[in-house]
Amino acid sequence: MRTLTIAALMAVSSPVWAGDVALLIANENYDNGRDIRAAEDLLDAIPALEAAGFEVIEGEDVTAAELRSLVGQAQAKADGSGRVIVAVSGHFAGTAIGSWVFGADADRPDLLSAGAQGVALDALMGVAAKAPGQAVLLLGTEEREFALGSGLAAGIVAPDAAQGVTVVAGSAEDIGAYLGSGLLSAGESVVGSASAFPDLELSGFLAPLIPFVGGPEAAEVVDPDASEKAFWDATKSINTEFGFEGYLNKYPEGLFVEEARAEIARIKAEPGLRAEANEKALGLTRDARREIQRSLTLLDYDPKGIDGIFGKGSRAAITKFQTVNGLEPTGFVTASMMTQLEAQAERRSAELEAEAERRRIELERQDRAYWRETGALGDEVGLRSYLERYPDGVFAEIATVRLAPFEEARRAAAAEQDRADWDAATSVDTIAAYQGYLQANPEGAFVAQANARVAELDFATKNAAALEAAKRNEERLGLSGGTRRLVEDRLMRLGLKPGPVDGVFDDKTRRSIRRYQDARKLQKTGYLNQATVVRLLADSVLR
Repeated sequence: MRTLTIAALMAVSSPVWAGDVALLIANENYDNGRDIRAAEDLLDAIPALEAAGFEVIEGEDVTAAELRSLVGQAQAKADGSGRVIVAVSGHFAGTAIGSWVFGADADRPDLLSAGAQGVALDALMGVAAKAPGQAVLLLGTEEREFALGSGLAAGIVAPDAAQGVTVVAGSAEDIGAYLGSGLLSAGESVVGSASAFPDLELSGFLAPLIPFVGGPEAAEVVDPDASEKAFWDATKSINTEFGFEGYLNKYPEGLFVEEARAEIARIKAEPGLRAEANEKALGLTRDARREIQRSLTLLDYDPKGIDGIFGKGSRAAITKFQTVNGLEPTGFVTASMMTQLEAQAERRSAELEAEAERRRIELERQDRAYWRETGALGDEVGLRSYLERYPDGVFAEIATVRLAPFEEARRAAAAEQDRADWDAATSVDTIAAYQGYLQANPEGAFVAQANARVAELDFATKNAAALEAAKRNEERLGLSGGTRRLVEDRLMRLGLKPGPVDGVFDDKTRRSIRRYQDARKLQKTGYLNQATVVRLLADSVLR
C-alpha cells in the first residue's frame, strides 16, 4: 500500500479549479470470484487528490447498483469547468460490442446480463468526456479467476477514447501506485508521469507538454507560456465550444482569450457547426455510435450499416428521426435526442417482440393442428404432407425420422432396376435426374421422394439469386465466432433448436434462423442480415 507523506502532499498542492472531480472505485473483494489484489490502493490517493483540489467520490467493494449510483453522481458533478479523474480497479470483461467492469456482487455475468451486473466502460468514458483536454480514465485489474457466462472474455477492453481523454490501463497495483505518486506530480503531463510505469498502456489524448497538476514546481519544469500554448493547441485540435470554454476557465487572462471567445462566437453563429461541435463534445465512442445506429435501424430509420461510423446514411437517418420527432434537423446527435431515441427503441423492441410472440403462437397453433391431421397419424402420406407444408415446422425433425423406416422398407421391396435408377438420380441430385427417374419408373417405389426433391430443387433454383445474395450479405457482416455463438444462444433460449452453441451455422442453425425470421415477418432466408441481427440483439437485451 502507498501513502503520500505531508511533504509530498505539499509538493502537489495547486490552486483549486472549480469542478475538479475524481471518481475512485476499488473493487477488491468479490463474492463469487478471486479477489483483485491491490485494488484498494486507489483509495490511498484520496488525501493527495483532495489537497490537489479534487472533490472525491469513492466506493470500495461496491455492488453493481452502488457502482451505477457512484457513476451517476460523478456524471452530475463533472460540469466541464475543471479536471476529471475516473479510476476503477476490479474484474473486467468485454466483447466486440462492449466492455464492462463488474460490481462485487456479480455472479457469472454473460453478455445478456453484463449491463445489470456492472457498468459499461462507455459510461465511465462519458464522465471523463465532460473535461476534454484535462481528463484521465484509469483502469486496473489482475488475471484472477472469475467465472463468466457466454459471450464475454475476461480482461480490459478499453473503449475508444473520447476527444481529450487519456486512457491508462494496467495492473491494479500499478494503477494505484500511479494515481498516488505519478499522476499528481506537479508540473508533469500524464504522458510524462506515466513514463515511470513502463507496464501501463496509454491511449487517446496524449499531450506530453501539458501539466495535469500545476504548482510552484511547475514553473521550474515547464515554461508557463509554453504550457499554455500547448494547452491552447490541444484545445484547438478538439475544436468544440465546450473545449474553448474550458480554456477560458483555466486561463481567464491567458494569451489566447480573444481567440477563444472568437471561436466560441463562430461556433454559436453557425448552427450546423455548433451542432457538430456539441456532438463532438459528447465524446461518443464507436460502440456508442453503433448503439445509436442499432436503435435507428430498429425504428426503421436505415443508417446504411452498423459500423460506428456516422457517414451519409447515418446522418440522413438521424435527420429523419429529428424531423419526425419535432427536433432541430441538424443530422448531429444531442444528449436529449439520444435519450429519446433509446426510449423509443426500447418501446419498439418490446412491441416487436410481443408481436413476434403472438405470431409465433398462432403459427405454432396452425402447425400443431396440421400435424394432428397428418403426421401424427403415423402413415407415410400424412408425414410427407406435413413436411411439404411445414419443412421447418415444430415436428419436422420427428417427421423426418419417422419416414426413414418407410423408405428403408420401400428400398428393400423395390426391384433391383428401380433401386439402381433411384441411386443414380440421388447421386446426381438434379431436377433432370429425378424427372428421368419418374419417366422410367412411373410406378416406382421412390416416386414420392422424387417429386418432393423436384419441388425442393425447383424452389432453390427459382430463389437461387435471392439466397446467394442473402449469403453474401451475411458474409459482409463479418460476424465473429463470439457473435455467432450469441446468435445460437439466443435462438436456443427462444426454443428454436439451433443445434450446438458452437459458432458454426449448420442446417439446424439455418432452419432455426428461418423460424425466427418467419415469426417476425423478416425475409425468410436462413441467413442473417442487418435487420435480423438487430432484432436478435434487441430481443436479447429484453430477455
